[in-house]
Amino acid sequence: MAVYKDSGKWRVNYRYTDWKGEQKQSTKRGFDTKREALEWEREQQRKSQSTLNMSFKSFIDLYTRDKKPRLRPSTWETKEHMIRTKIVPYFSDSRICDINASDIIQWQNEMMISLRKDGKPYSPTYLKSVHNQISAIFNHAVRFYGLSVNPAAKVGSIGKKEAQEMSFWTKDEYLKFADAMMDKPLSYYAFEMLYWTGIRSGELLALTPSDFNFERGTVEINKTYQRIGGEDITSQPKTPKGNRIISMPDFLQQEMKEYIKSLYHCDDKERIFPITKHYLHHEMDRGAKQASVKRIRVHDVRHSHVSLLIEMGFSAVAIADRVGHESIDITYRYAHLFPTRQVEMAEKLNLERGVF
Repeated sequence: MAVYKDSGKWRVNYRYTDWKGEQKQSTKRGFDTKREALEWEREQQRKSQSTLNMSFKSFIDLYTRDKKPRLRPSTWETKEHMIRTKIVPYFSDSRICDINASDIIQWQNEMMISLRKDGKPYSPTYLKSVHNQISAIFNHAVRFYGLSVNPAAKVGSIGKKEAQEMSFWTKDEYLKFADAMMDKPLSYYAFEMLYWTGIRSGELLALTPSDFNFERGTVEINKTYQRIGGEDITSQPKTPKGNRIISMPDFLQQEMKEYIKSLYHCDDKERIFPITKHYLHHEMDRGAKQASVKRIRVHDVRHSHVSLLIEMGFSAVAIADRVGHESIDITYRYAHLFPTRQVEMAEKLNLERGVF
């Protein structure tokens, strides 16, 4: 590497080895002082040697290089946003090898008193998610770069894994909302699919005419859609169990037939809901206000479908299969919604014992 003065600013010419093992050369310009240029040069050397004397923000560059290709785009976007906005600003220039348990505690304390843009504190589940991100970063440093200990794991987590309450609509609440949506067919049919099938919003937005089999009365879920950085991205469902075929009630089949027929020159592989999640959030605001029902998240419409199936008496296994839960344990998170059958059990035990 070499440092030069260039038109009143300082620049660094440096060489590096790319992922193919080939030598490359590049230039970094715009430093106000020689000292800044030299420090940047030293930091690049630490990164190239993977030494833990590098700054936290430099290690994040390595972490990104290692992890981003292995994750779904939507998963990485969520992870990257937390890291960039909640973690890097605090630890940015600290050397990763110097960050200790006390530093993590102070960061946790800052997170717990921080407020969202609307002035409300972050939810316990969000705090736990952010802590999981920083712990994952240090775990990566331990496993692959020789860090001796994960200070985040040593301290322990903050927040909670599960929210205390799960929001959902009753059937009557949804029907009021659906009536409010009927002035916009696209919105109406989108929420009809969400409520009566329990699919995820990304799965909804990826649907094409070819996914529907009206002879069998089914819809196949085999992809998910998300707009990331202004780019439309269609990928595999969230989990392997996400690939599934869902039977639709007769009225929904008829509705979707009519909707797809109404689309002008819609190709079999073209998205039938050419909207984004932002559009769904906006329509949720509008419809809930107009119908005078509580405002829930778009994802909570999926919870509403599960609660409806529970009320109808379906088992957790059957529900998990329909909504694509990877594990039955996920379905049992709705355990408080399952009706108690203690009286029925006692009555049947009476019959077994011969007591009438």
